[in-house]
Amino acid sequence: MTTQLSSPTANGPAPKPPGRSPRALWHLGVNAVVVAWLGLFAVVGSAHHFLPHAFWLLVHTLLLGAVTNAVVIWSGHFAASVLRLPEANRGAPAALRLVCLNAGAVAVIGGMFTGRWPVVLVGGCLVAAAVTAHAVWLVRLLRRALPGRFSMTVRYYIAAAALLPAGAALGVVMARGELGGDLPERLLLAHEMINLLGWVGLTVAGTLITLWPTMLRTRVADGAERAGRRALPVLLAGLGAAVAAALLGPPPLAAPGVVVHAAGLVVAGIPWVREARAKVPRSFAAWSVAAGSLWLAGSLLLLAGILLSTTSWITVGERTSALTVPLAAGWIAQVLLGALSCLVPVVLGGGPTAVRAATAGLERAWPARLTVTNAALLLCVLPVPSVVRVVCSVLLLVMLLHFLVLLVLTVVRGVRDRRKGTAGPTPGAGPTPGAGPTPGAGPVPAAGPAPVEAPASPHRVLGGVALGLAVVMLAVAGGGAADVRSLPILERSAATGADGGEVTPTGRTTTVEVTVRNMRFSPASVDVPAGDRLVIELHNTGTDTHDLVLETGARTDRIAPGKRATLDAGVVGRDLDGWCSVVGHRQMGMVFGVRVTGVGGTASGEGNEKSGKSGETAHDHGGTASGSEGGSAADAFDPMAEPADGFAARDAHLPPATGGSGPRVHKRTLTVKEAETEVAPGVRQTLWTFDGTAPGPVLRGRVGDTFEITLVNDGTIGHSVDFHAGALAPDEPMRTIQPGESLTYRFEATRSGVWMYHCSTMPMSLHIANGMFGAVVIDPPGLPDVDREYLLVQSEFYLGEQNGTADAGKVNAKEPDMVAFNGYANQYNHDPLTAKADERVRIWVLTAGPNVPSAFHVVGGQFDTVFREGAYDLRPGGAERGGAQVLDLAPASGGFVELTLPEAGDYPFVTHVMSDAERGAHGVLRVR
Repeated sequence: MTTQLSSPTANGPAPKPPGRSPRALWHLGVNAVVVAWLGLFAVVGSAHHFLPHAFWLLVHTLLLGAVTNAVVIWSGHFAASVLRLPEANRGAPAALRLVCLNAGAVAVIGGMFTGRWPVVLVGGCLVAAAVTAHAVWLVRLLRRALPGRFSMTVRYYIAAAALLPAGAALGVVMARGELGGDLPERLLLAHEMINLLGWVGLTVAGTLITLWPTMLRTRVADGAERAGRRALPVLLAGLGAAVAAALLGPPPLAAPGVVVHAAGLVVAGIPWVREARAKVPRSFAAWSVAAGSLWLAGSLLLLAGILLSTTSWITVGERTSALTVPLAAGWIAQVLLGALSCLVPVVLGGGPTAVRAATAGLERAWPARLTVTNAALLLCVLPVPSVVRVVCSVLLLVMLLHFLVLLVLTVVRGVRDRRKGTAGPTPGAGPTPGAGPTPGAGPVPAAGPAPVEAPASPHRVLGGVALGLAVVMLAVAGGGAADVRSLPILERSAATGADGGEVTPTGRTTTVEVTVRNMRFSPASVDVPAGDRLVIELHNTGTDTHDLVLETGARTDRIAPGKRATLDAGVVGRDLDGWCSVVGHRQMGMVFGVRVTGVGGTASGEGNEKSGKSGETAHDHGGTASGSEGGSAADAFDPMAEPADGFAARDAHLPPATGGSGPRVHKRTLTVKEAETEVAPGVRQTLWTFDGTAPGPVLRGRVGDTFEITLVNDGTIGHSVDFHAGALAPDEPMRTIQPGESLTYRFEATRSGVWMYHCSTMPMSLHIANGMFGAVVIDPPGLPDVDREYLLVQSEFYLGEQNGTADAGKVNAKEPDMVAFNGYANQYNHDPLTAKADERVRIWVLTAGPNVPSAFHVVGGQFDTVFREGAYDLRPGGAERGGAQVLDLAPASGGFVELTLPEAGDYPFVTHVMSDAERGAHGVLRVR
């Protein structure tokens, strides 16, 4: 049954001259804020690899920025509409609330971005104040209005607004840090449930009571308002129980609360299902909201399962991170875009013709867009290769940008048409008091008439769905083709015999089961009758991602631990070599052989000339194509070369430990990134790094401090982290995580020293050699102040091709091409460290290796203090008046020396393993 459009005025339509009504101007202005936040979200998504706290920024620009503004704006609009007080949601108080809200959001995001907690506190207070004022306004509005059929919607808004300050307070506490045990995970889950299920979820549920039938252009189902009234206490009770259990009890106790909350949504949603059965959704707005609701349902079921499956809140924190995309992008973002596509044409107004035109503009190609969005989201949350996840993320960003472009074009076109006077009659003020939703019509927002539906034909919808699926499939296929992993090119196929002649197929198939166990294929070789077709069922029971590649080019995808894959090798007539192509795995012994029986098969060594020996790396590029651009990087290394003008060395100054005298909590996110980096003049390598640099960021604290490190893998292969500064079982915190995953590593620094951290994924030597290492400095108690304090991390480079990764064969052979302090050969020759005569200088040194020791020495200087591996070897004032010339360190050990240089001049510092000093472990301390 089609809805009746509400009368523009109490007495009927009143034509007005072209122009924009105050109501329309208000809505265009405030919704421009929502669009601006969505645009910022798109910018952050495009540049997230270069931004600190990128994941946090993405979530909060969307939810705190765009969604919270939309909730305040549209809950005010709908509250005034259903209470028949259409003018109440505009004016100076409403504008002031929005200004306060956005100032607070900017302060929260800016404070987190810059690491200034007081700014976060001020921002959180402003956000809480703005939403509290909004709640107070809603209560007053409800009291002054006449009783109405849909006033229950406003009660949902009041409950939602009352919850947000509590969620904001939890967020501010977490931003402060200094939380021990599993409290961070508890607070995070409570914060997310209050804000997502409470603030956003209750607002959405209350709005859909009236907006959903409006989208469908059908009557409000009998009992919808009664169902909403019954559902609200159930929703609040479930949410309260879940939050209380998160803060006070074990995870399984929170699961019933989540289930009760989901049951409340079912109670409220039964009328929505009846309305959809009465009028099948035929618009982008309706289908986008429906798709979002399905993502919410799946997320709640998965959350309950996670809570029931473990008694550890730390494990819950790790697992629930996978729900961020389904909830934020799958549910909230889709509901927001669907609502905007329905409401913006109403805001623009201009009469039924103009509203239809605006709606058609926003719904252009909607079946394809909706299909791309949800197919890409599904692939993002499934255990797919990282390249697939990256491609799907790009598709989601493109869909958002496409919607924003359509939105801007629609608004510009509507304004232009109104100025030209080509639009239809201007809608009036909407329903007058006493009017309102009728049993035969969906409720009409107060900004004007609801859009008149122009339904797409079933053939067009199916065609759009097919197009969307094709776009996703082509994008994924294209991304997979771009994931270059070098394979040998053979002059003959496996269907030839040992003498090069053709092998007669037998018509039989030999199927073998091969298992990955502890970096080995088991069995390591299989026998196959000549002419048989070979099918290999690969089962990865290891702890890292693996694949199987045959020298013919046949291969499996890279498969995660616990997963399976099938390799069809085709008809075989000669012996074949195989291996795992993940970088370094072949060098560690992950090789496989196919041995042909029944003919004079060749020895596998015959193929080695083409497939590469175990020490070579020509075909061992895991995750990063070497991209040969000028041959070997080792050939380009010249220890005497000068860097380009303006060269600046890595800052070796060591900032002091922060905080007061008591223990504190250090929270840091380390993001694995693959970075093409210059490591010597004219020498470039693609390093695997923590936060884009090798060495990674320096962490410093005192004995008793707690470090909470979140590792995010934005690389293309599995990685991990091992902090020597903490003592704990390595099984969980040091496990390998795959691309797109994250984990939280928490340890207490109980002993002083300069400690190494590094990737512990096998082959560990190669991961360290390719840049995955850094330092944690824990001050000894009573460490005196000095005039200058520096940190030098020594490591070696095993150069592969230009712009490529480290040569695994050289790593195994312990044949470094270059040794450097702080990741760049001889950099402090070109940009020296500085001091003044008679200043006391402390130099911390860590030997990261992976293979070469250090004998740190300052030419022309003598050390009067030596601290090595947690103890003083030498301190001033001894009766023997002794000194030291070298701080000798094995790989993964460290310490510091102190000295005073009596006169101006250049004092070289080196490792006194002189061949390594000549390979780049050389610098200058310039004294003025």
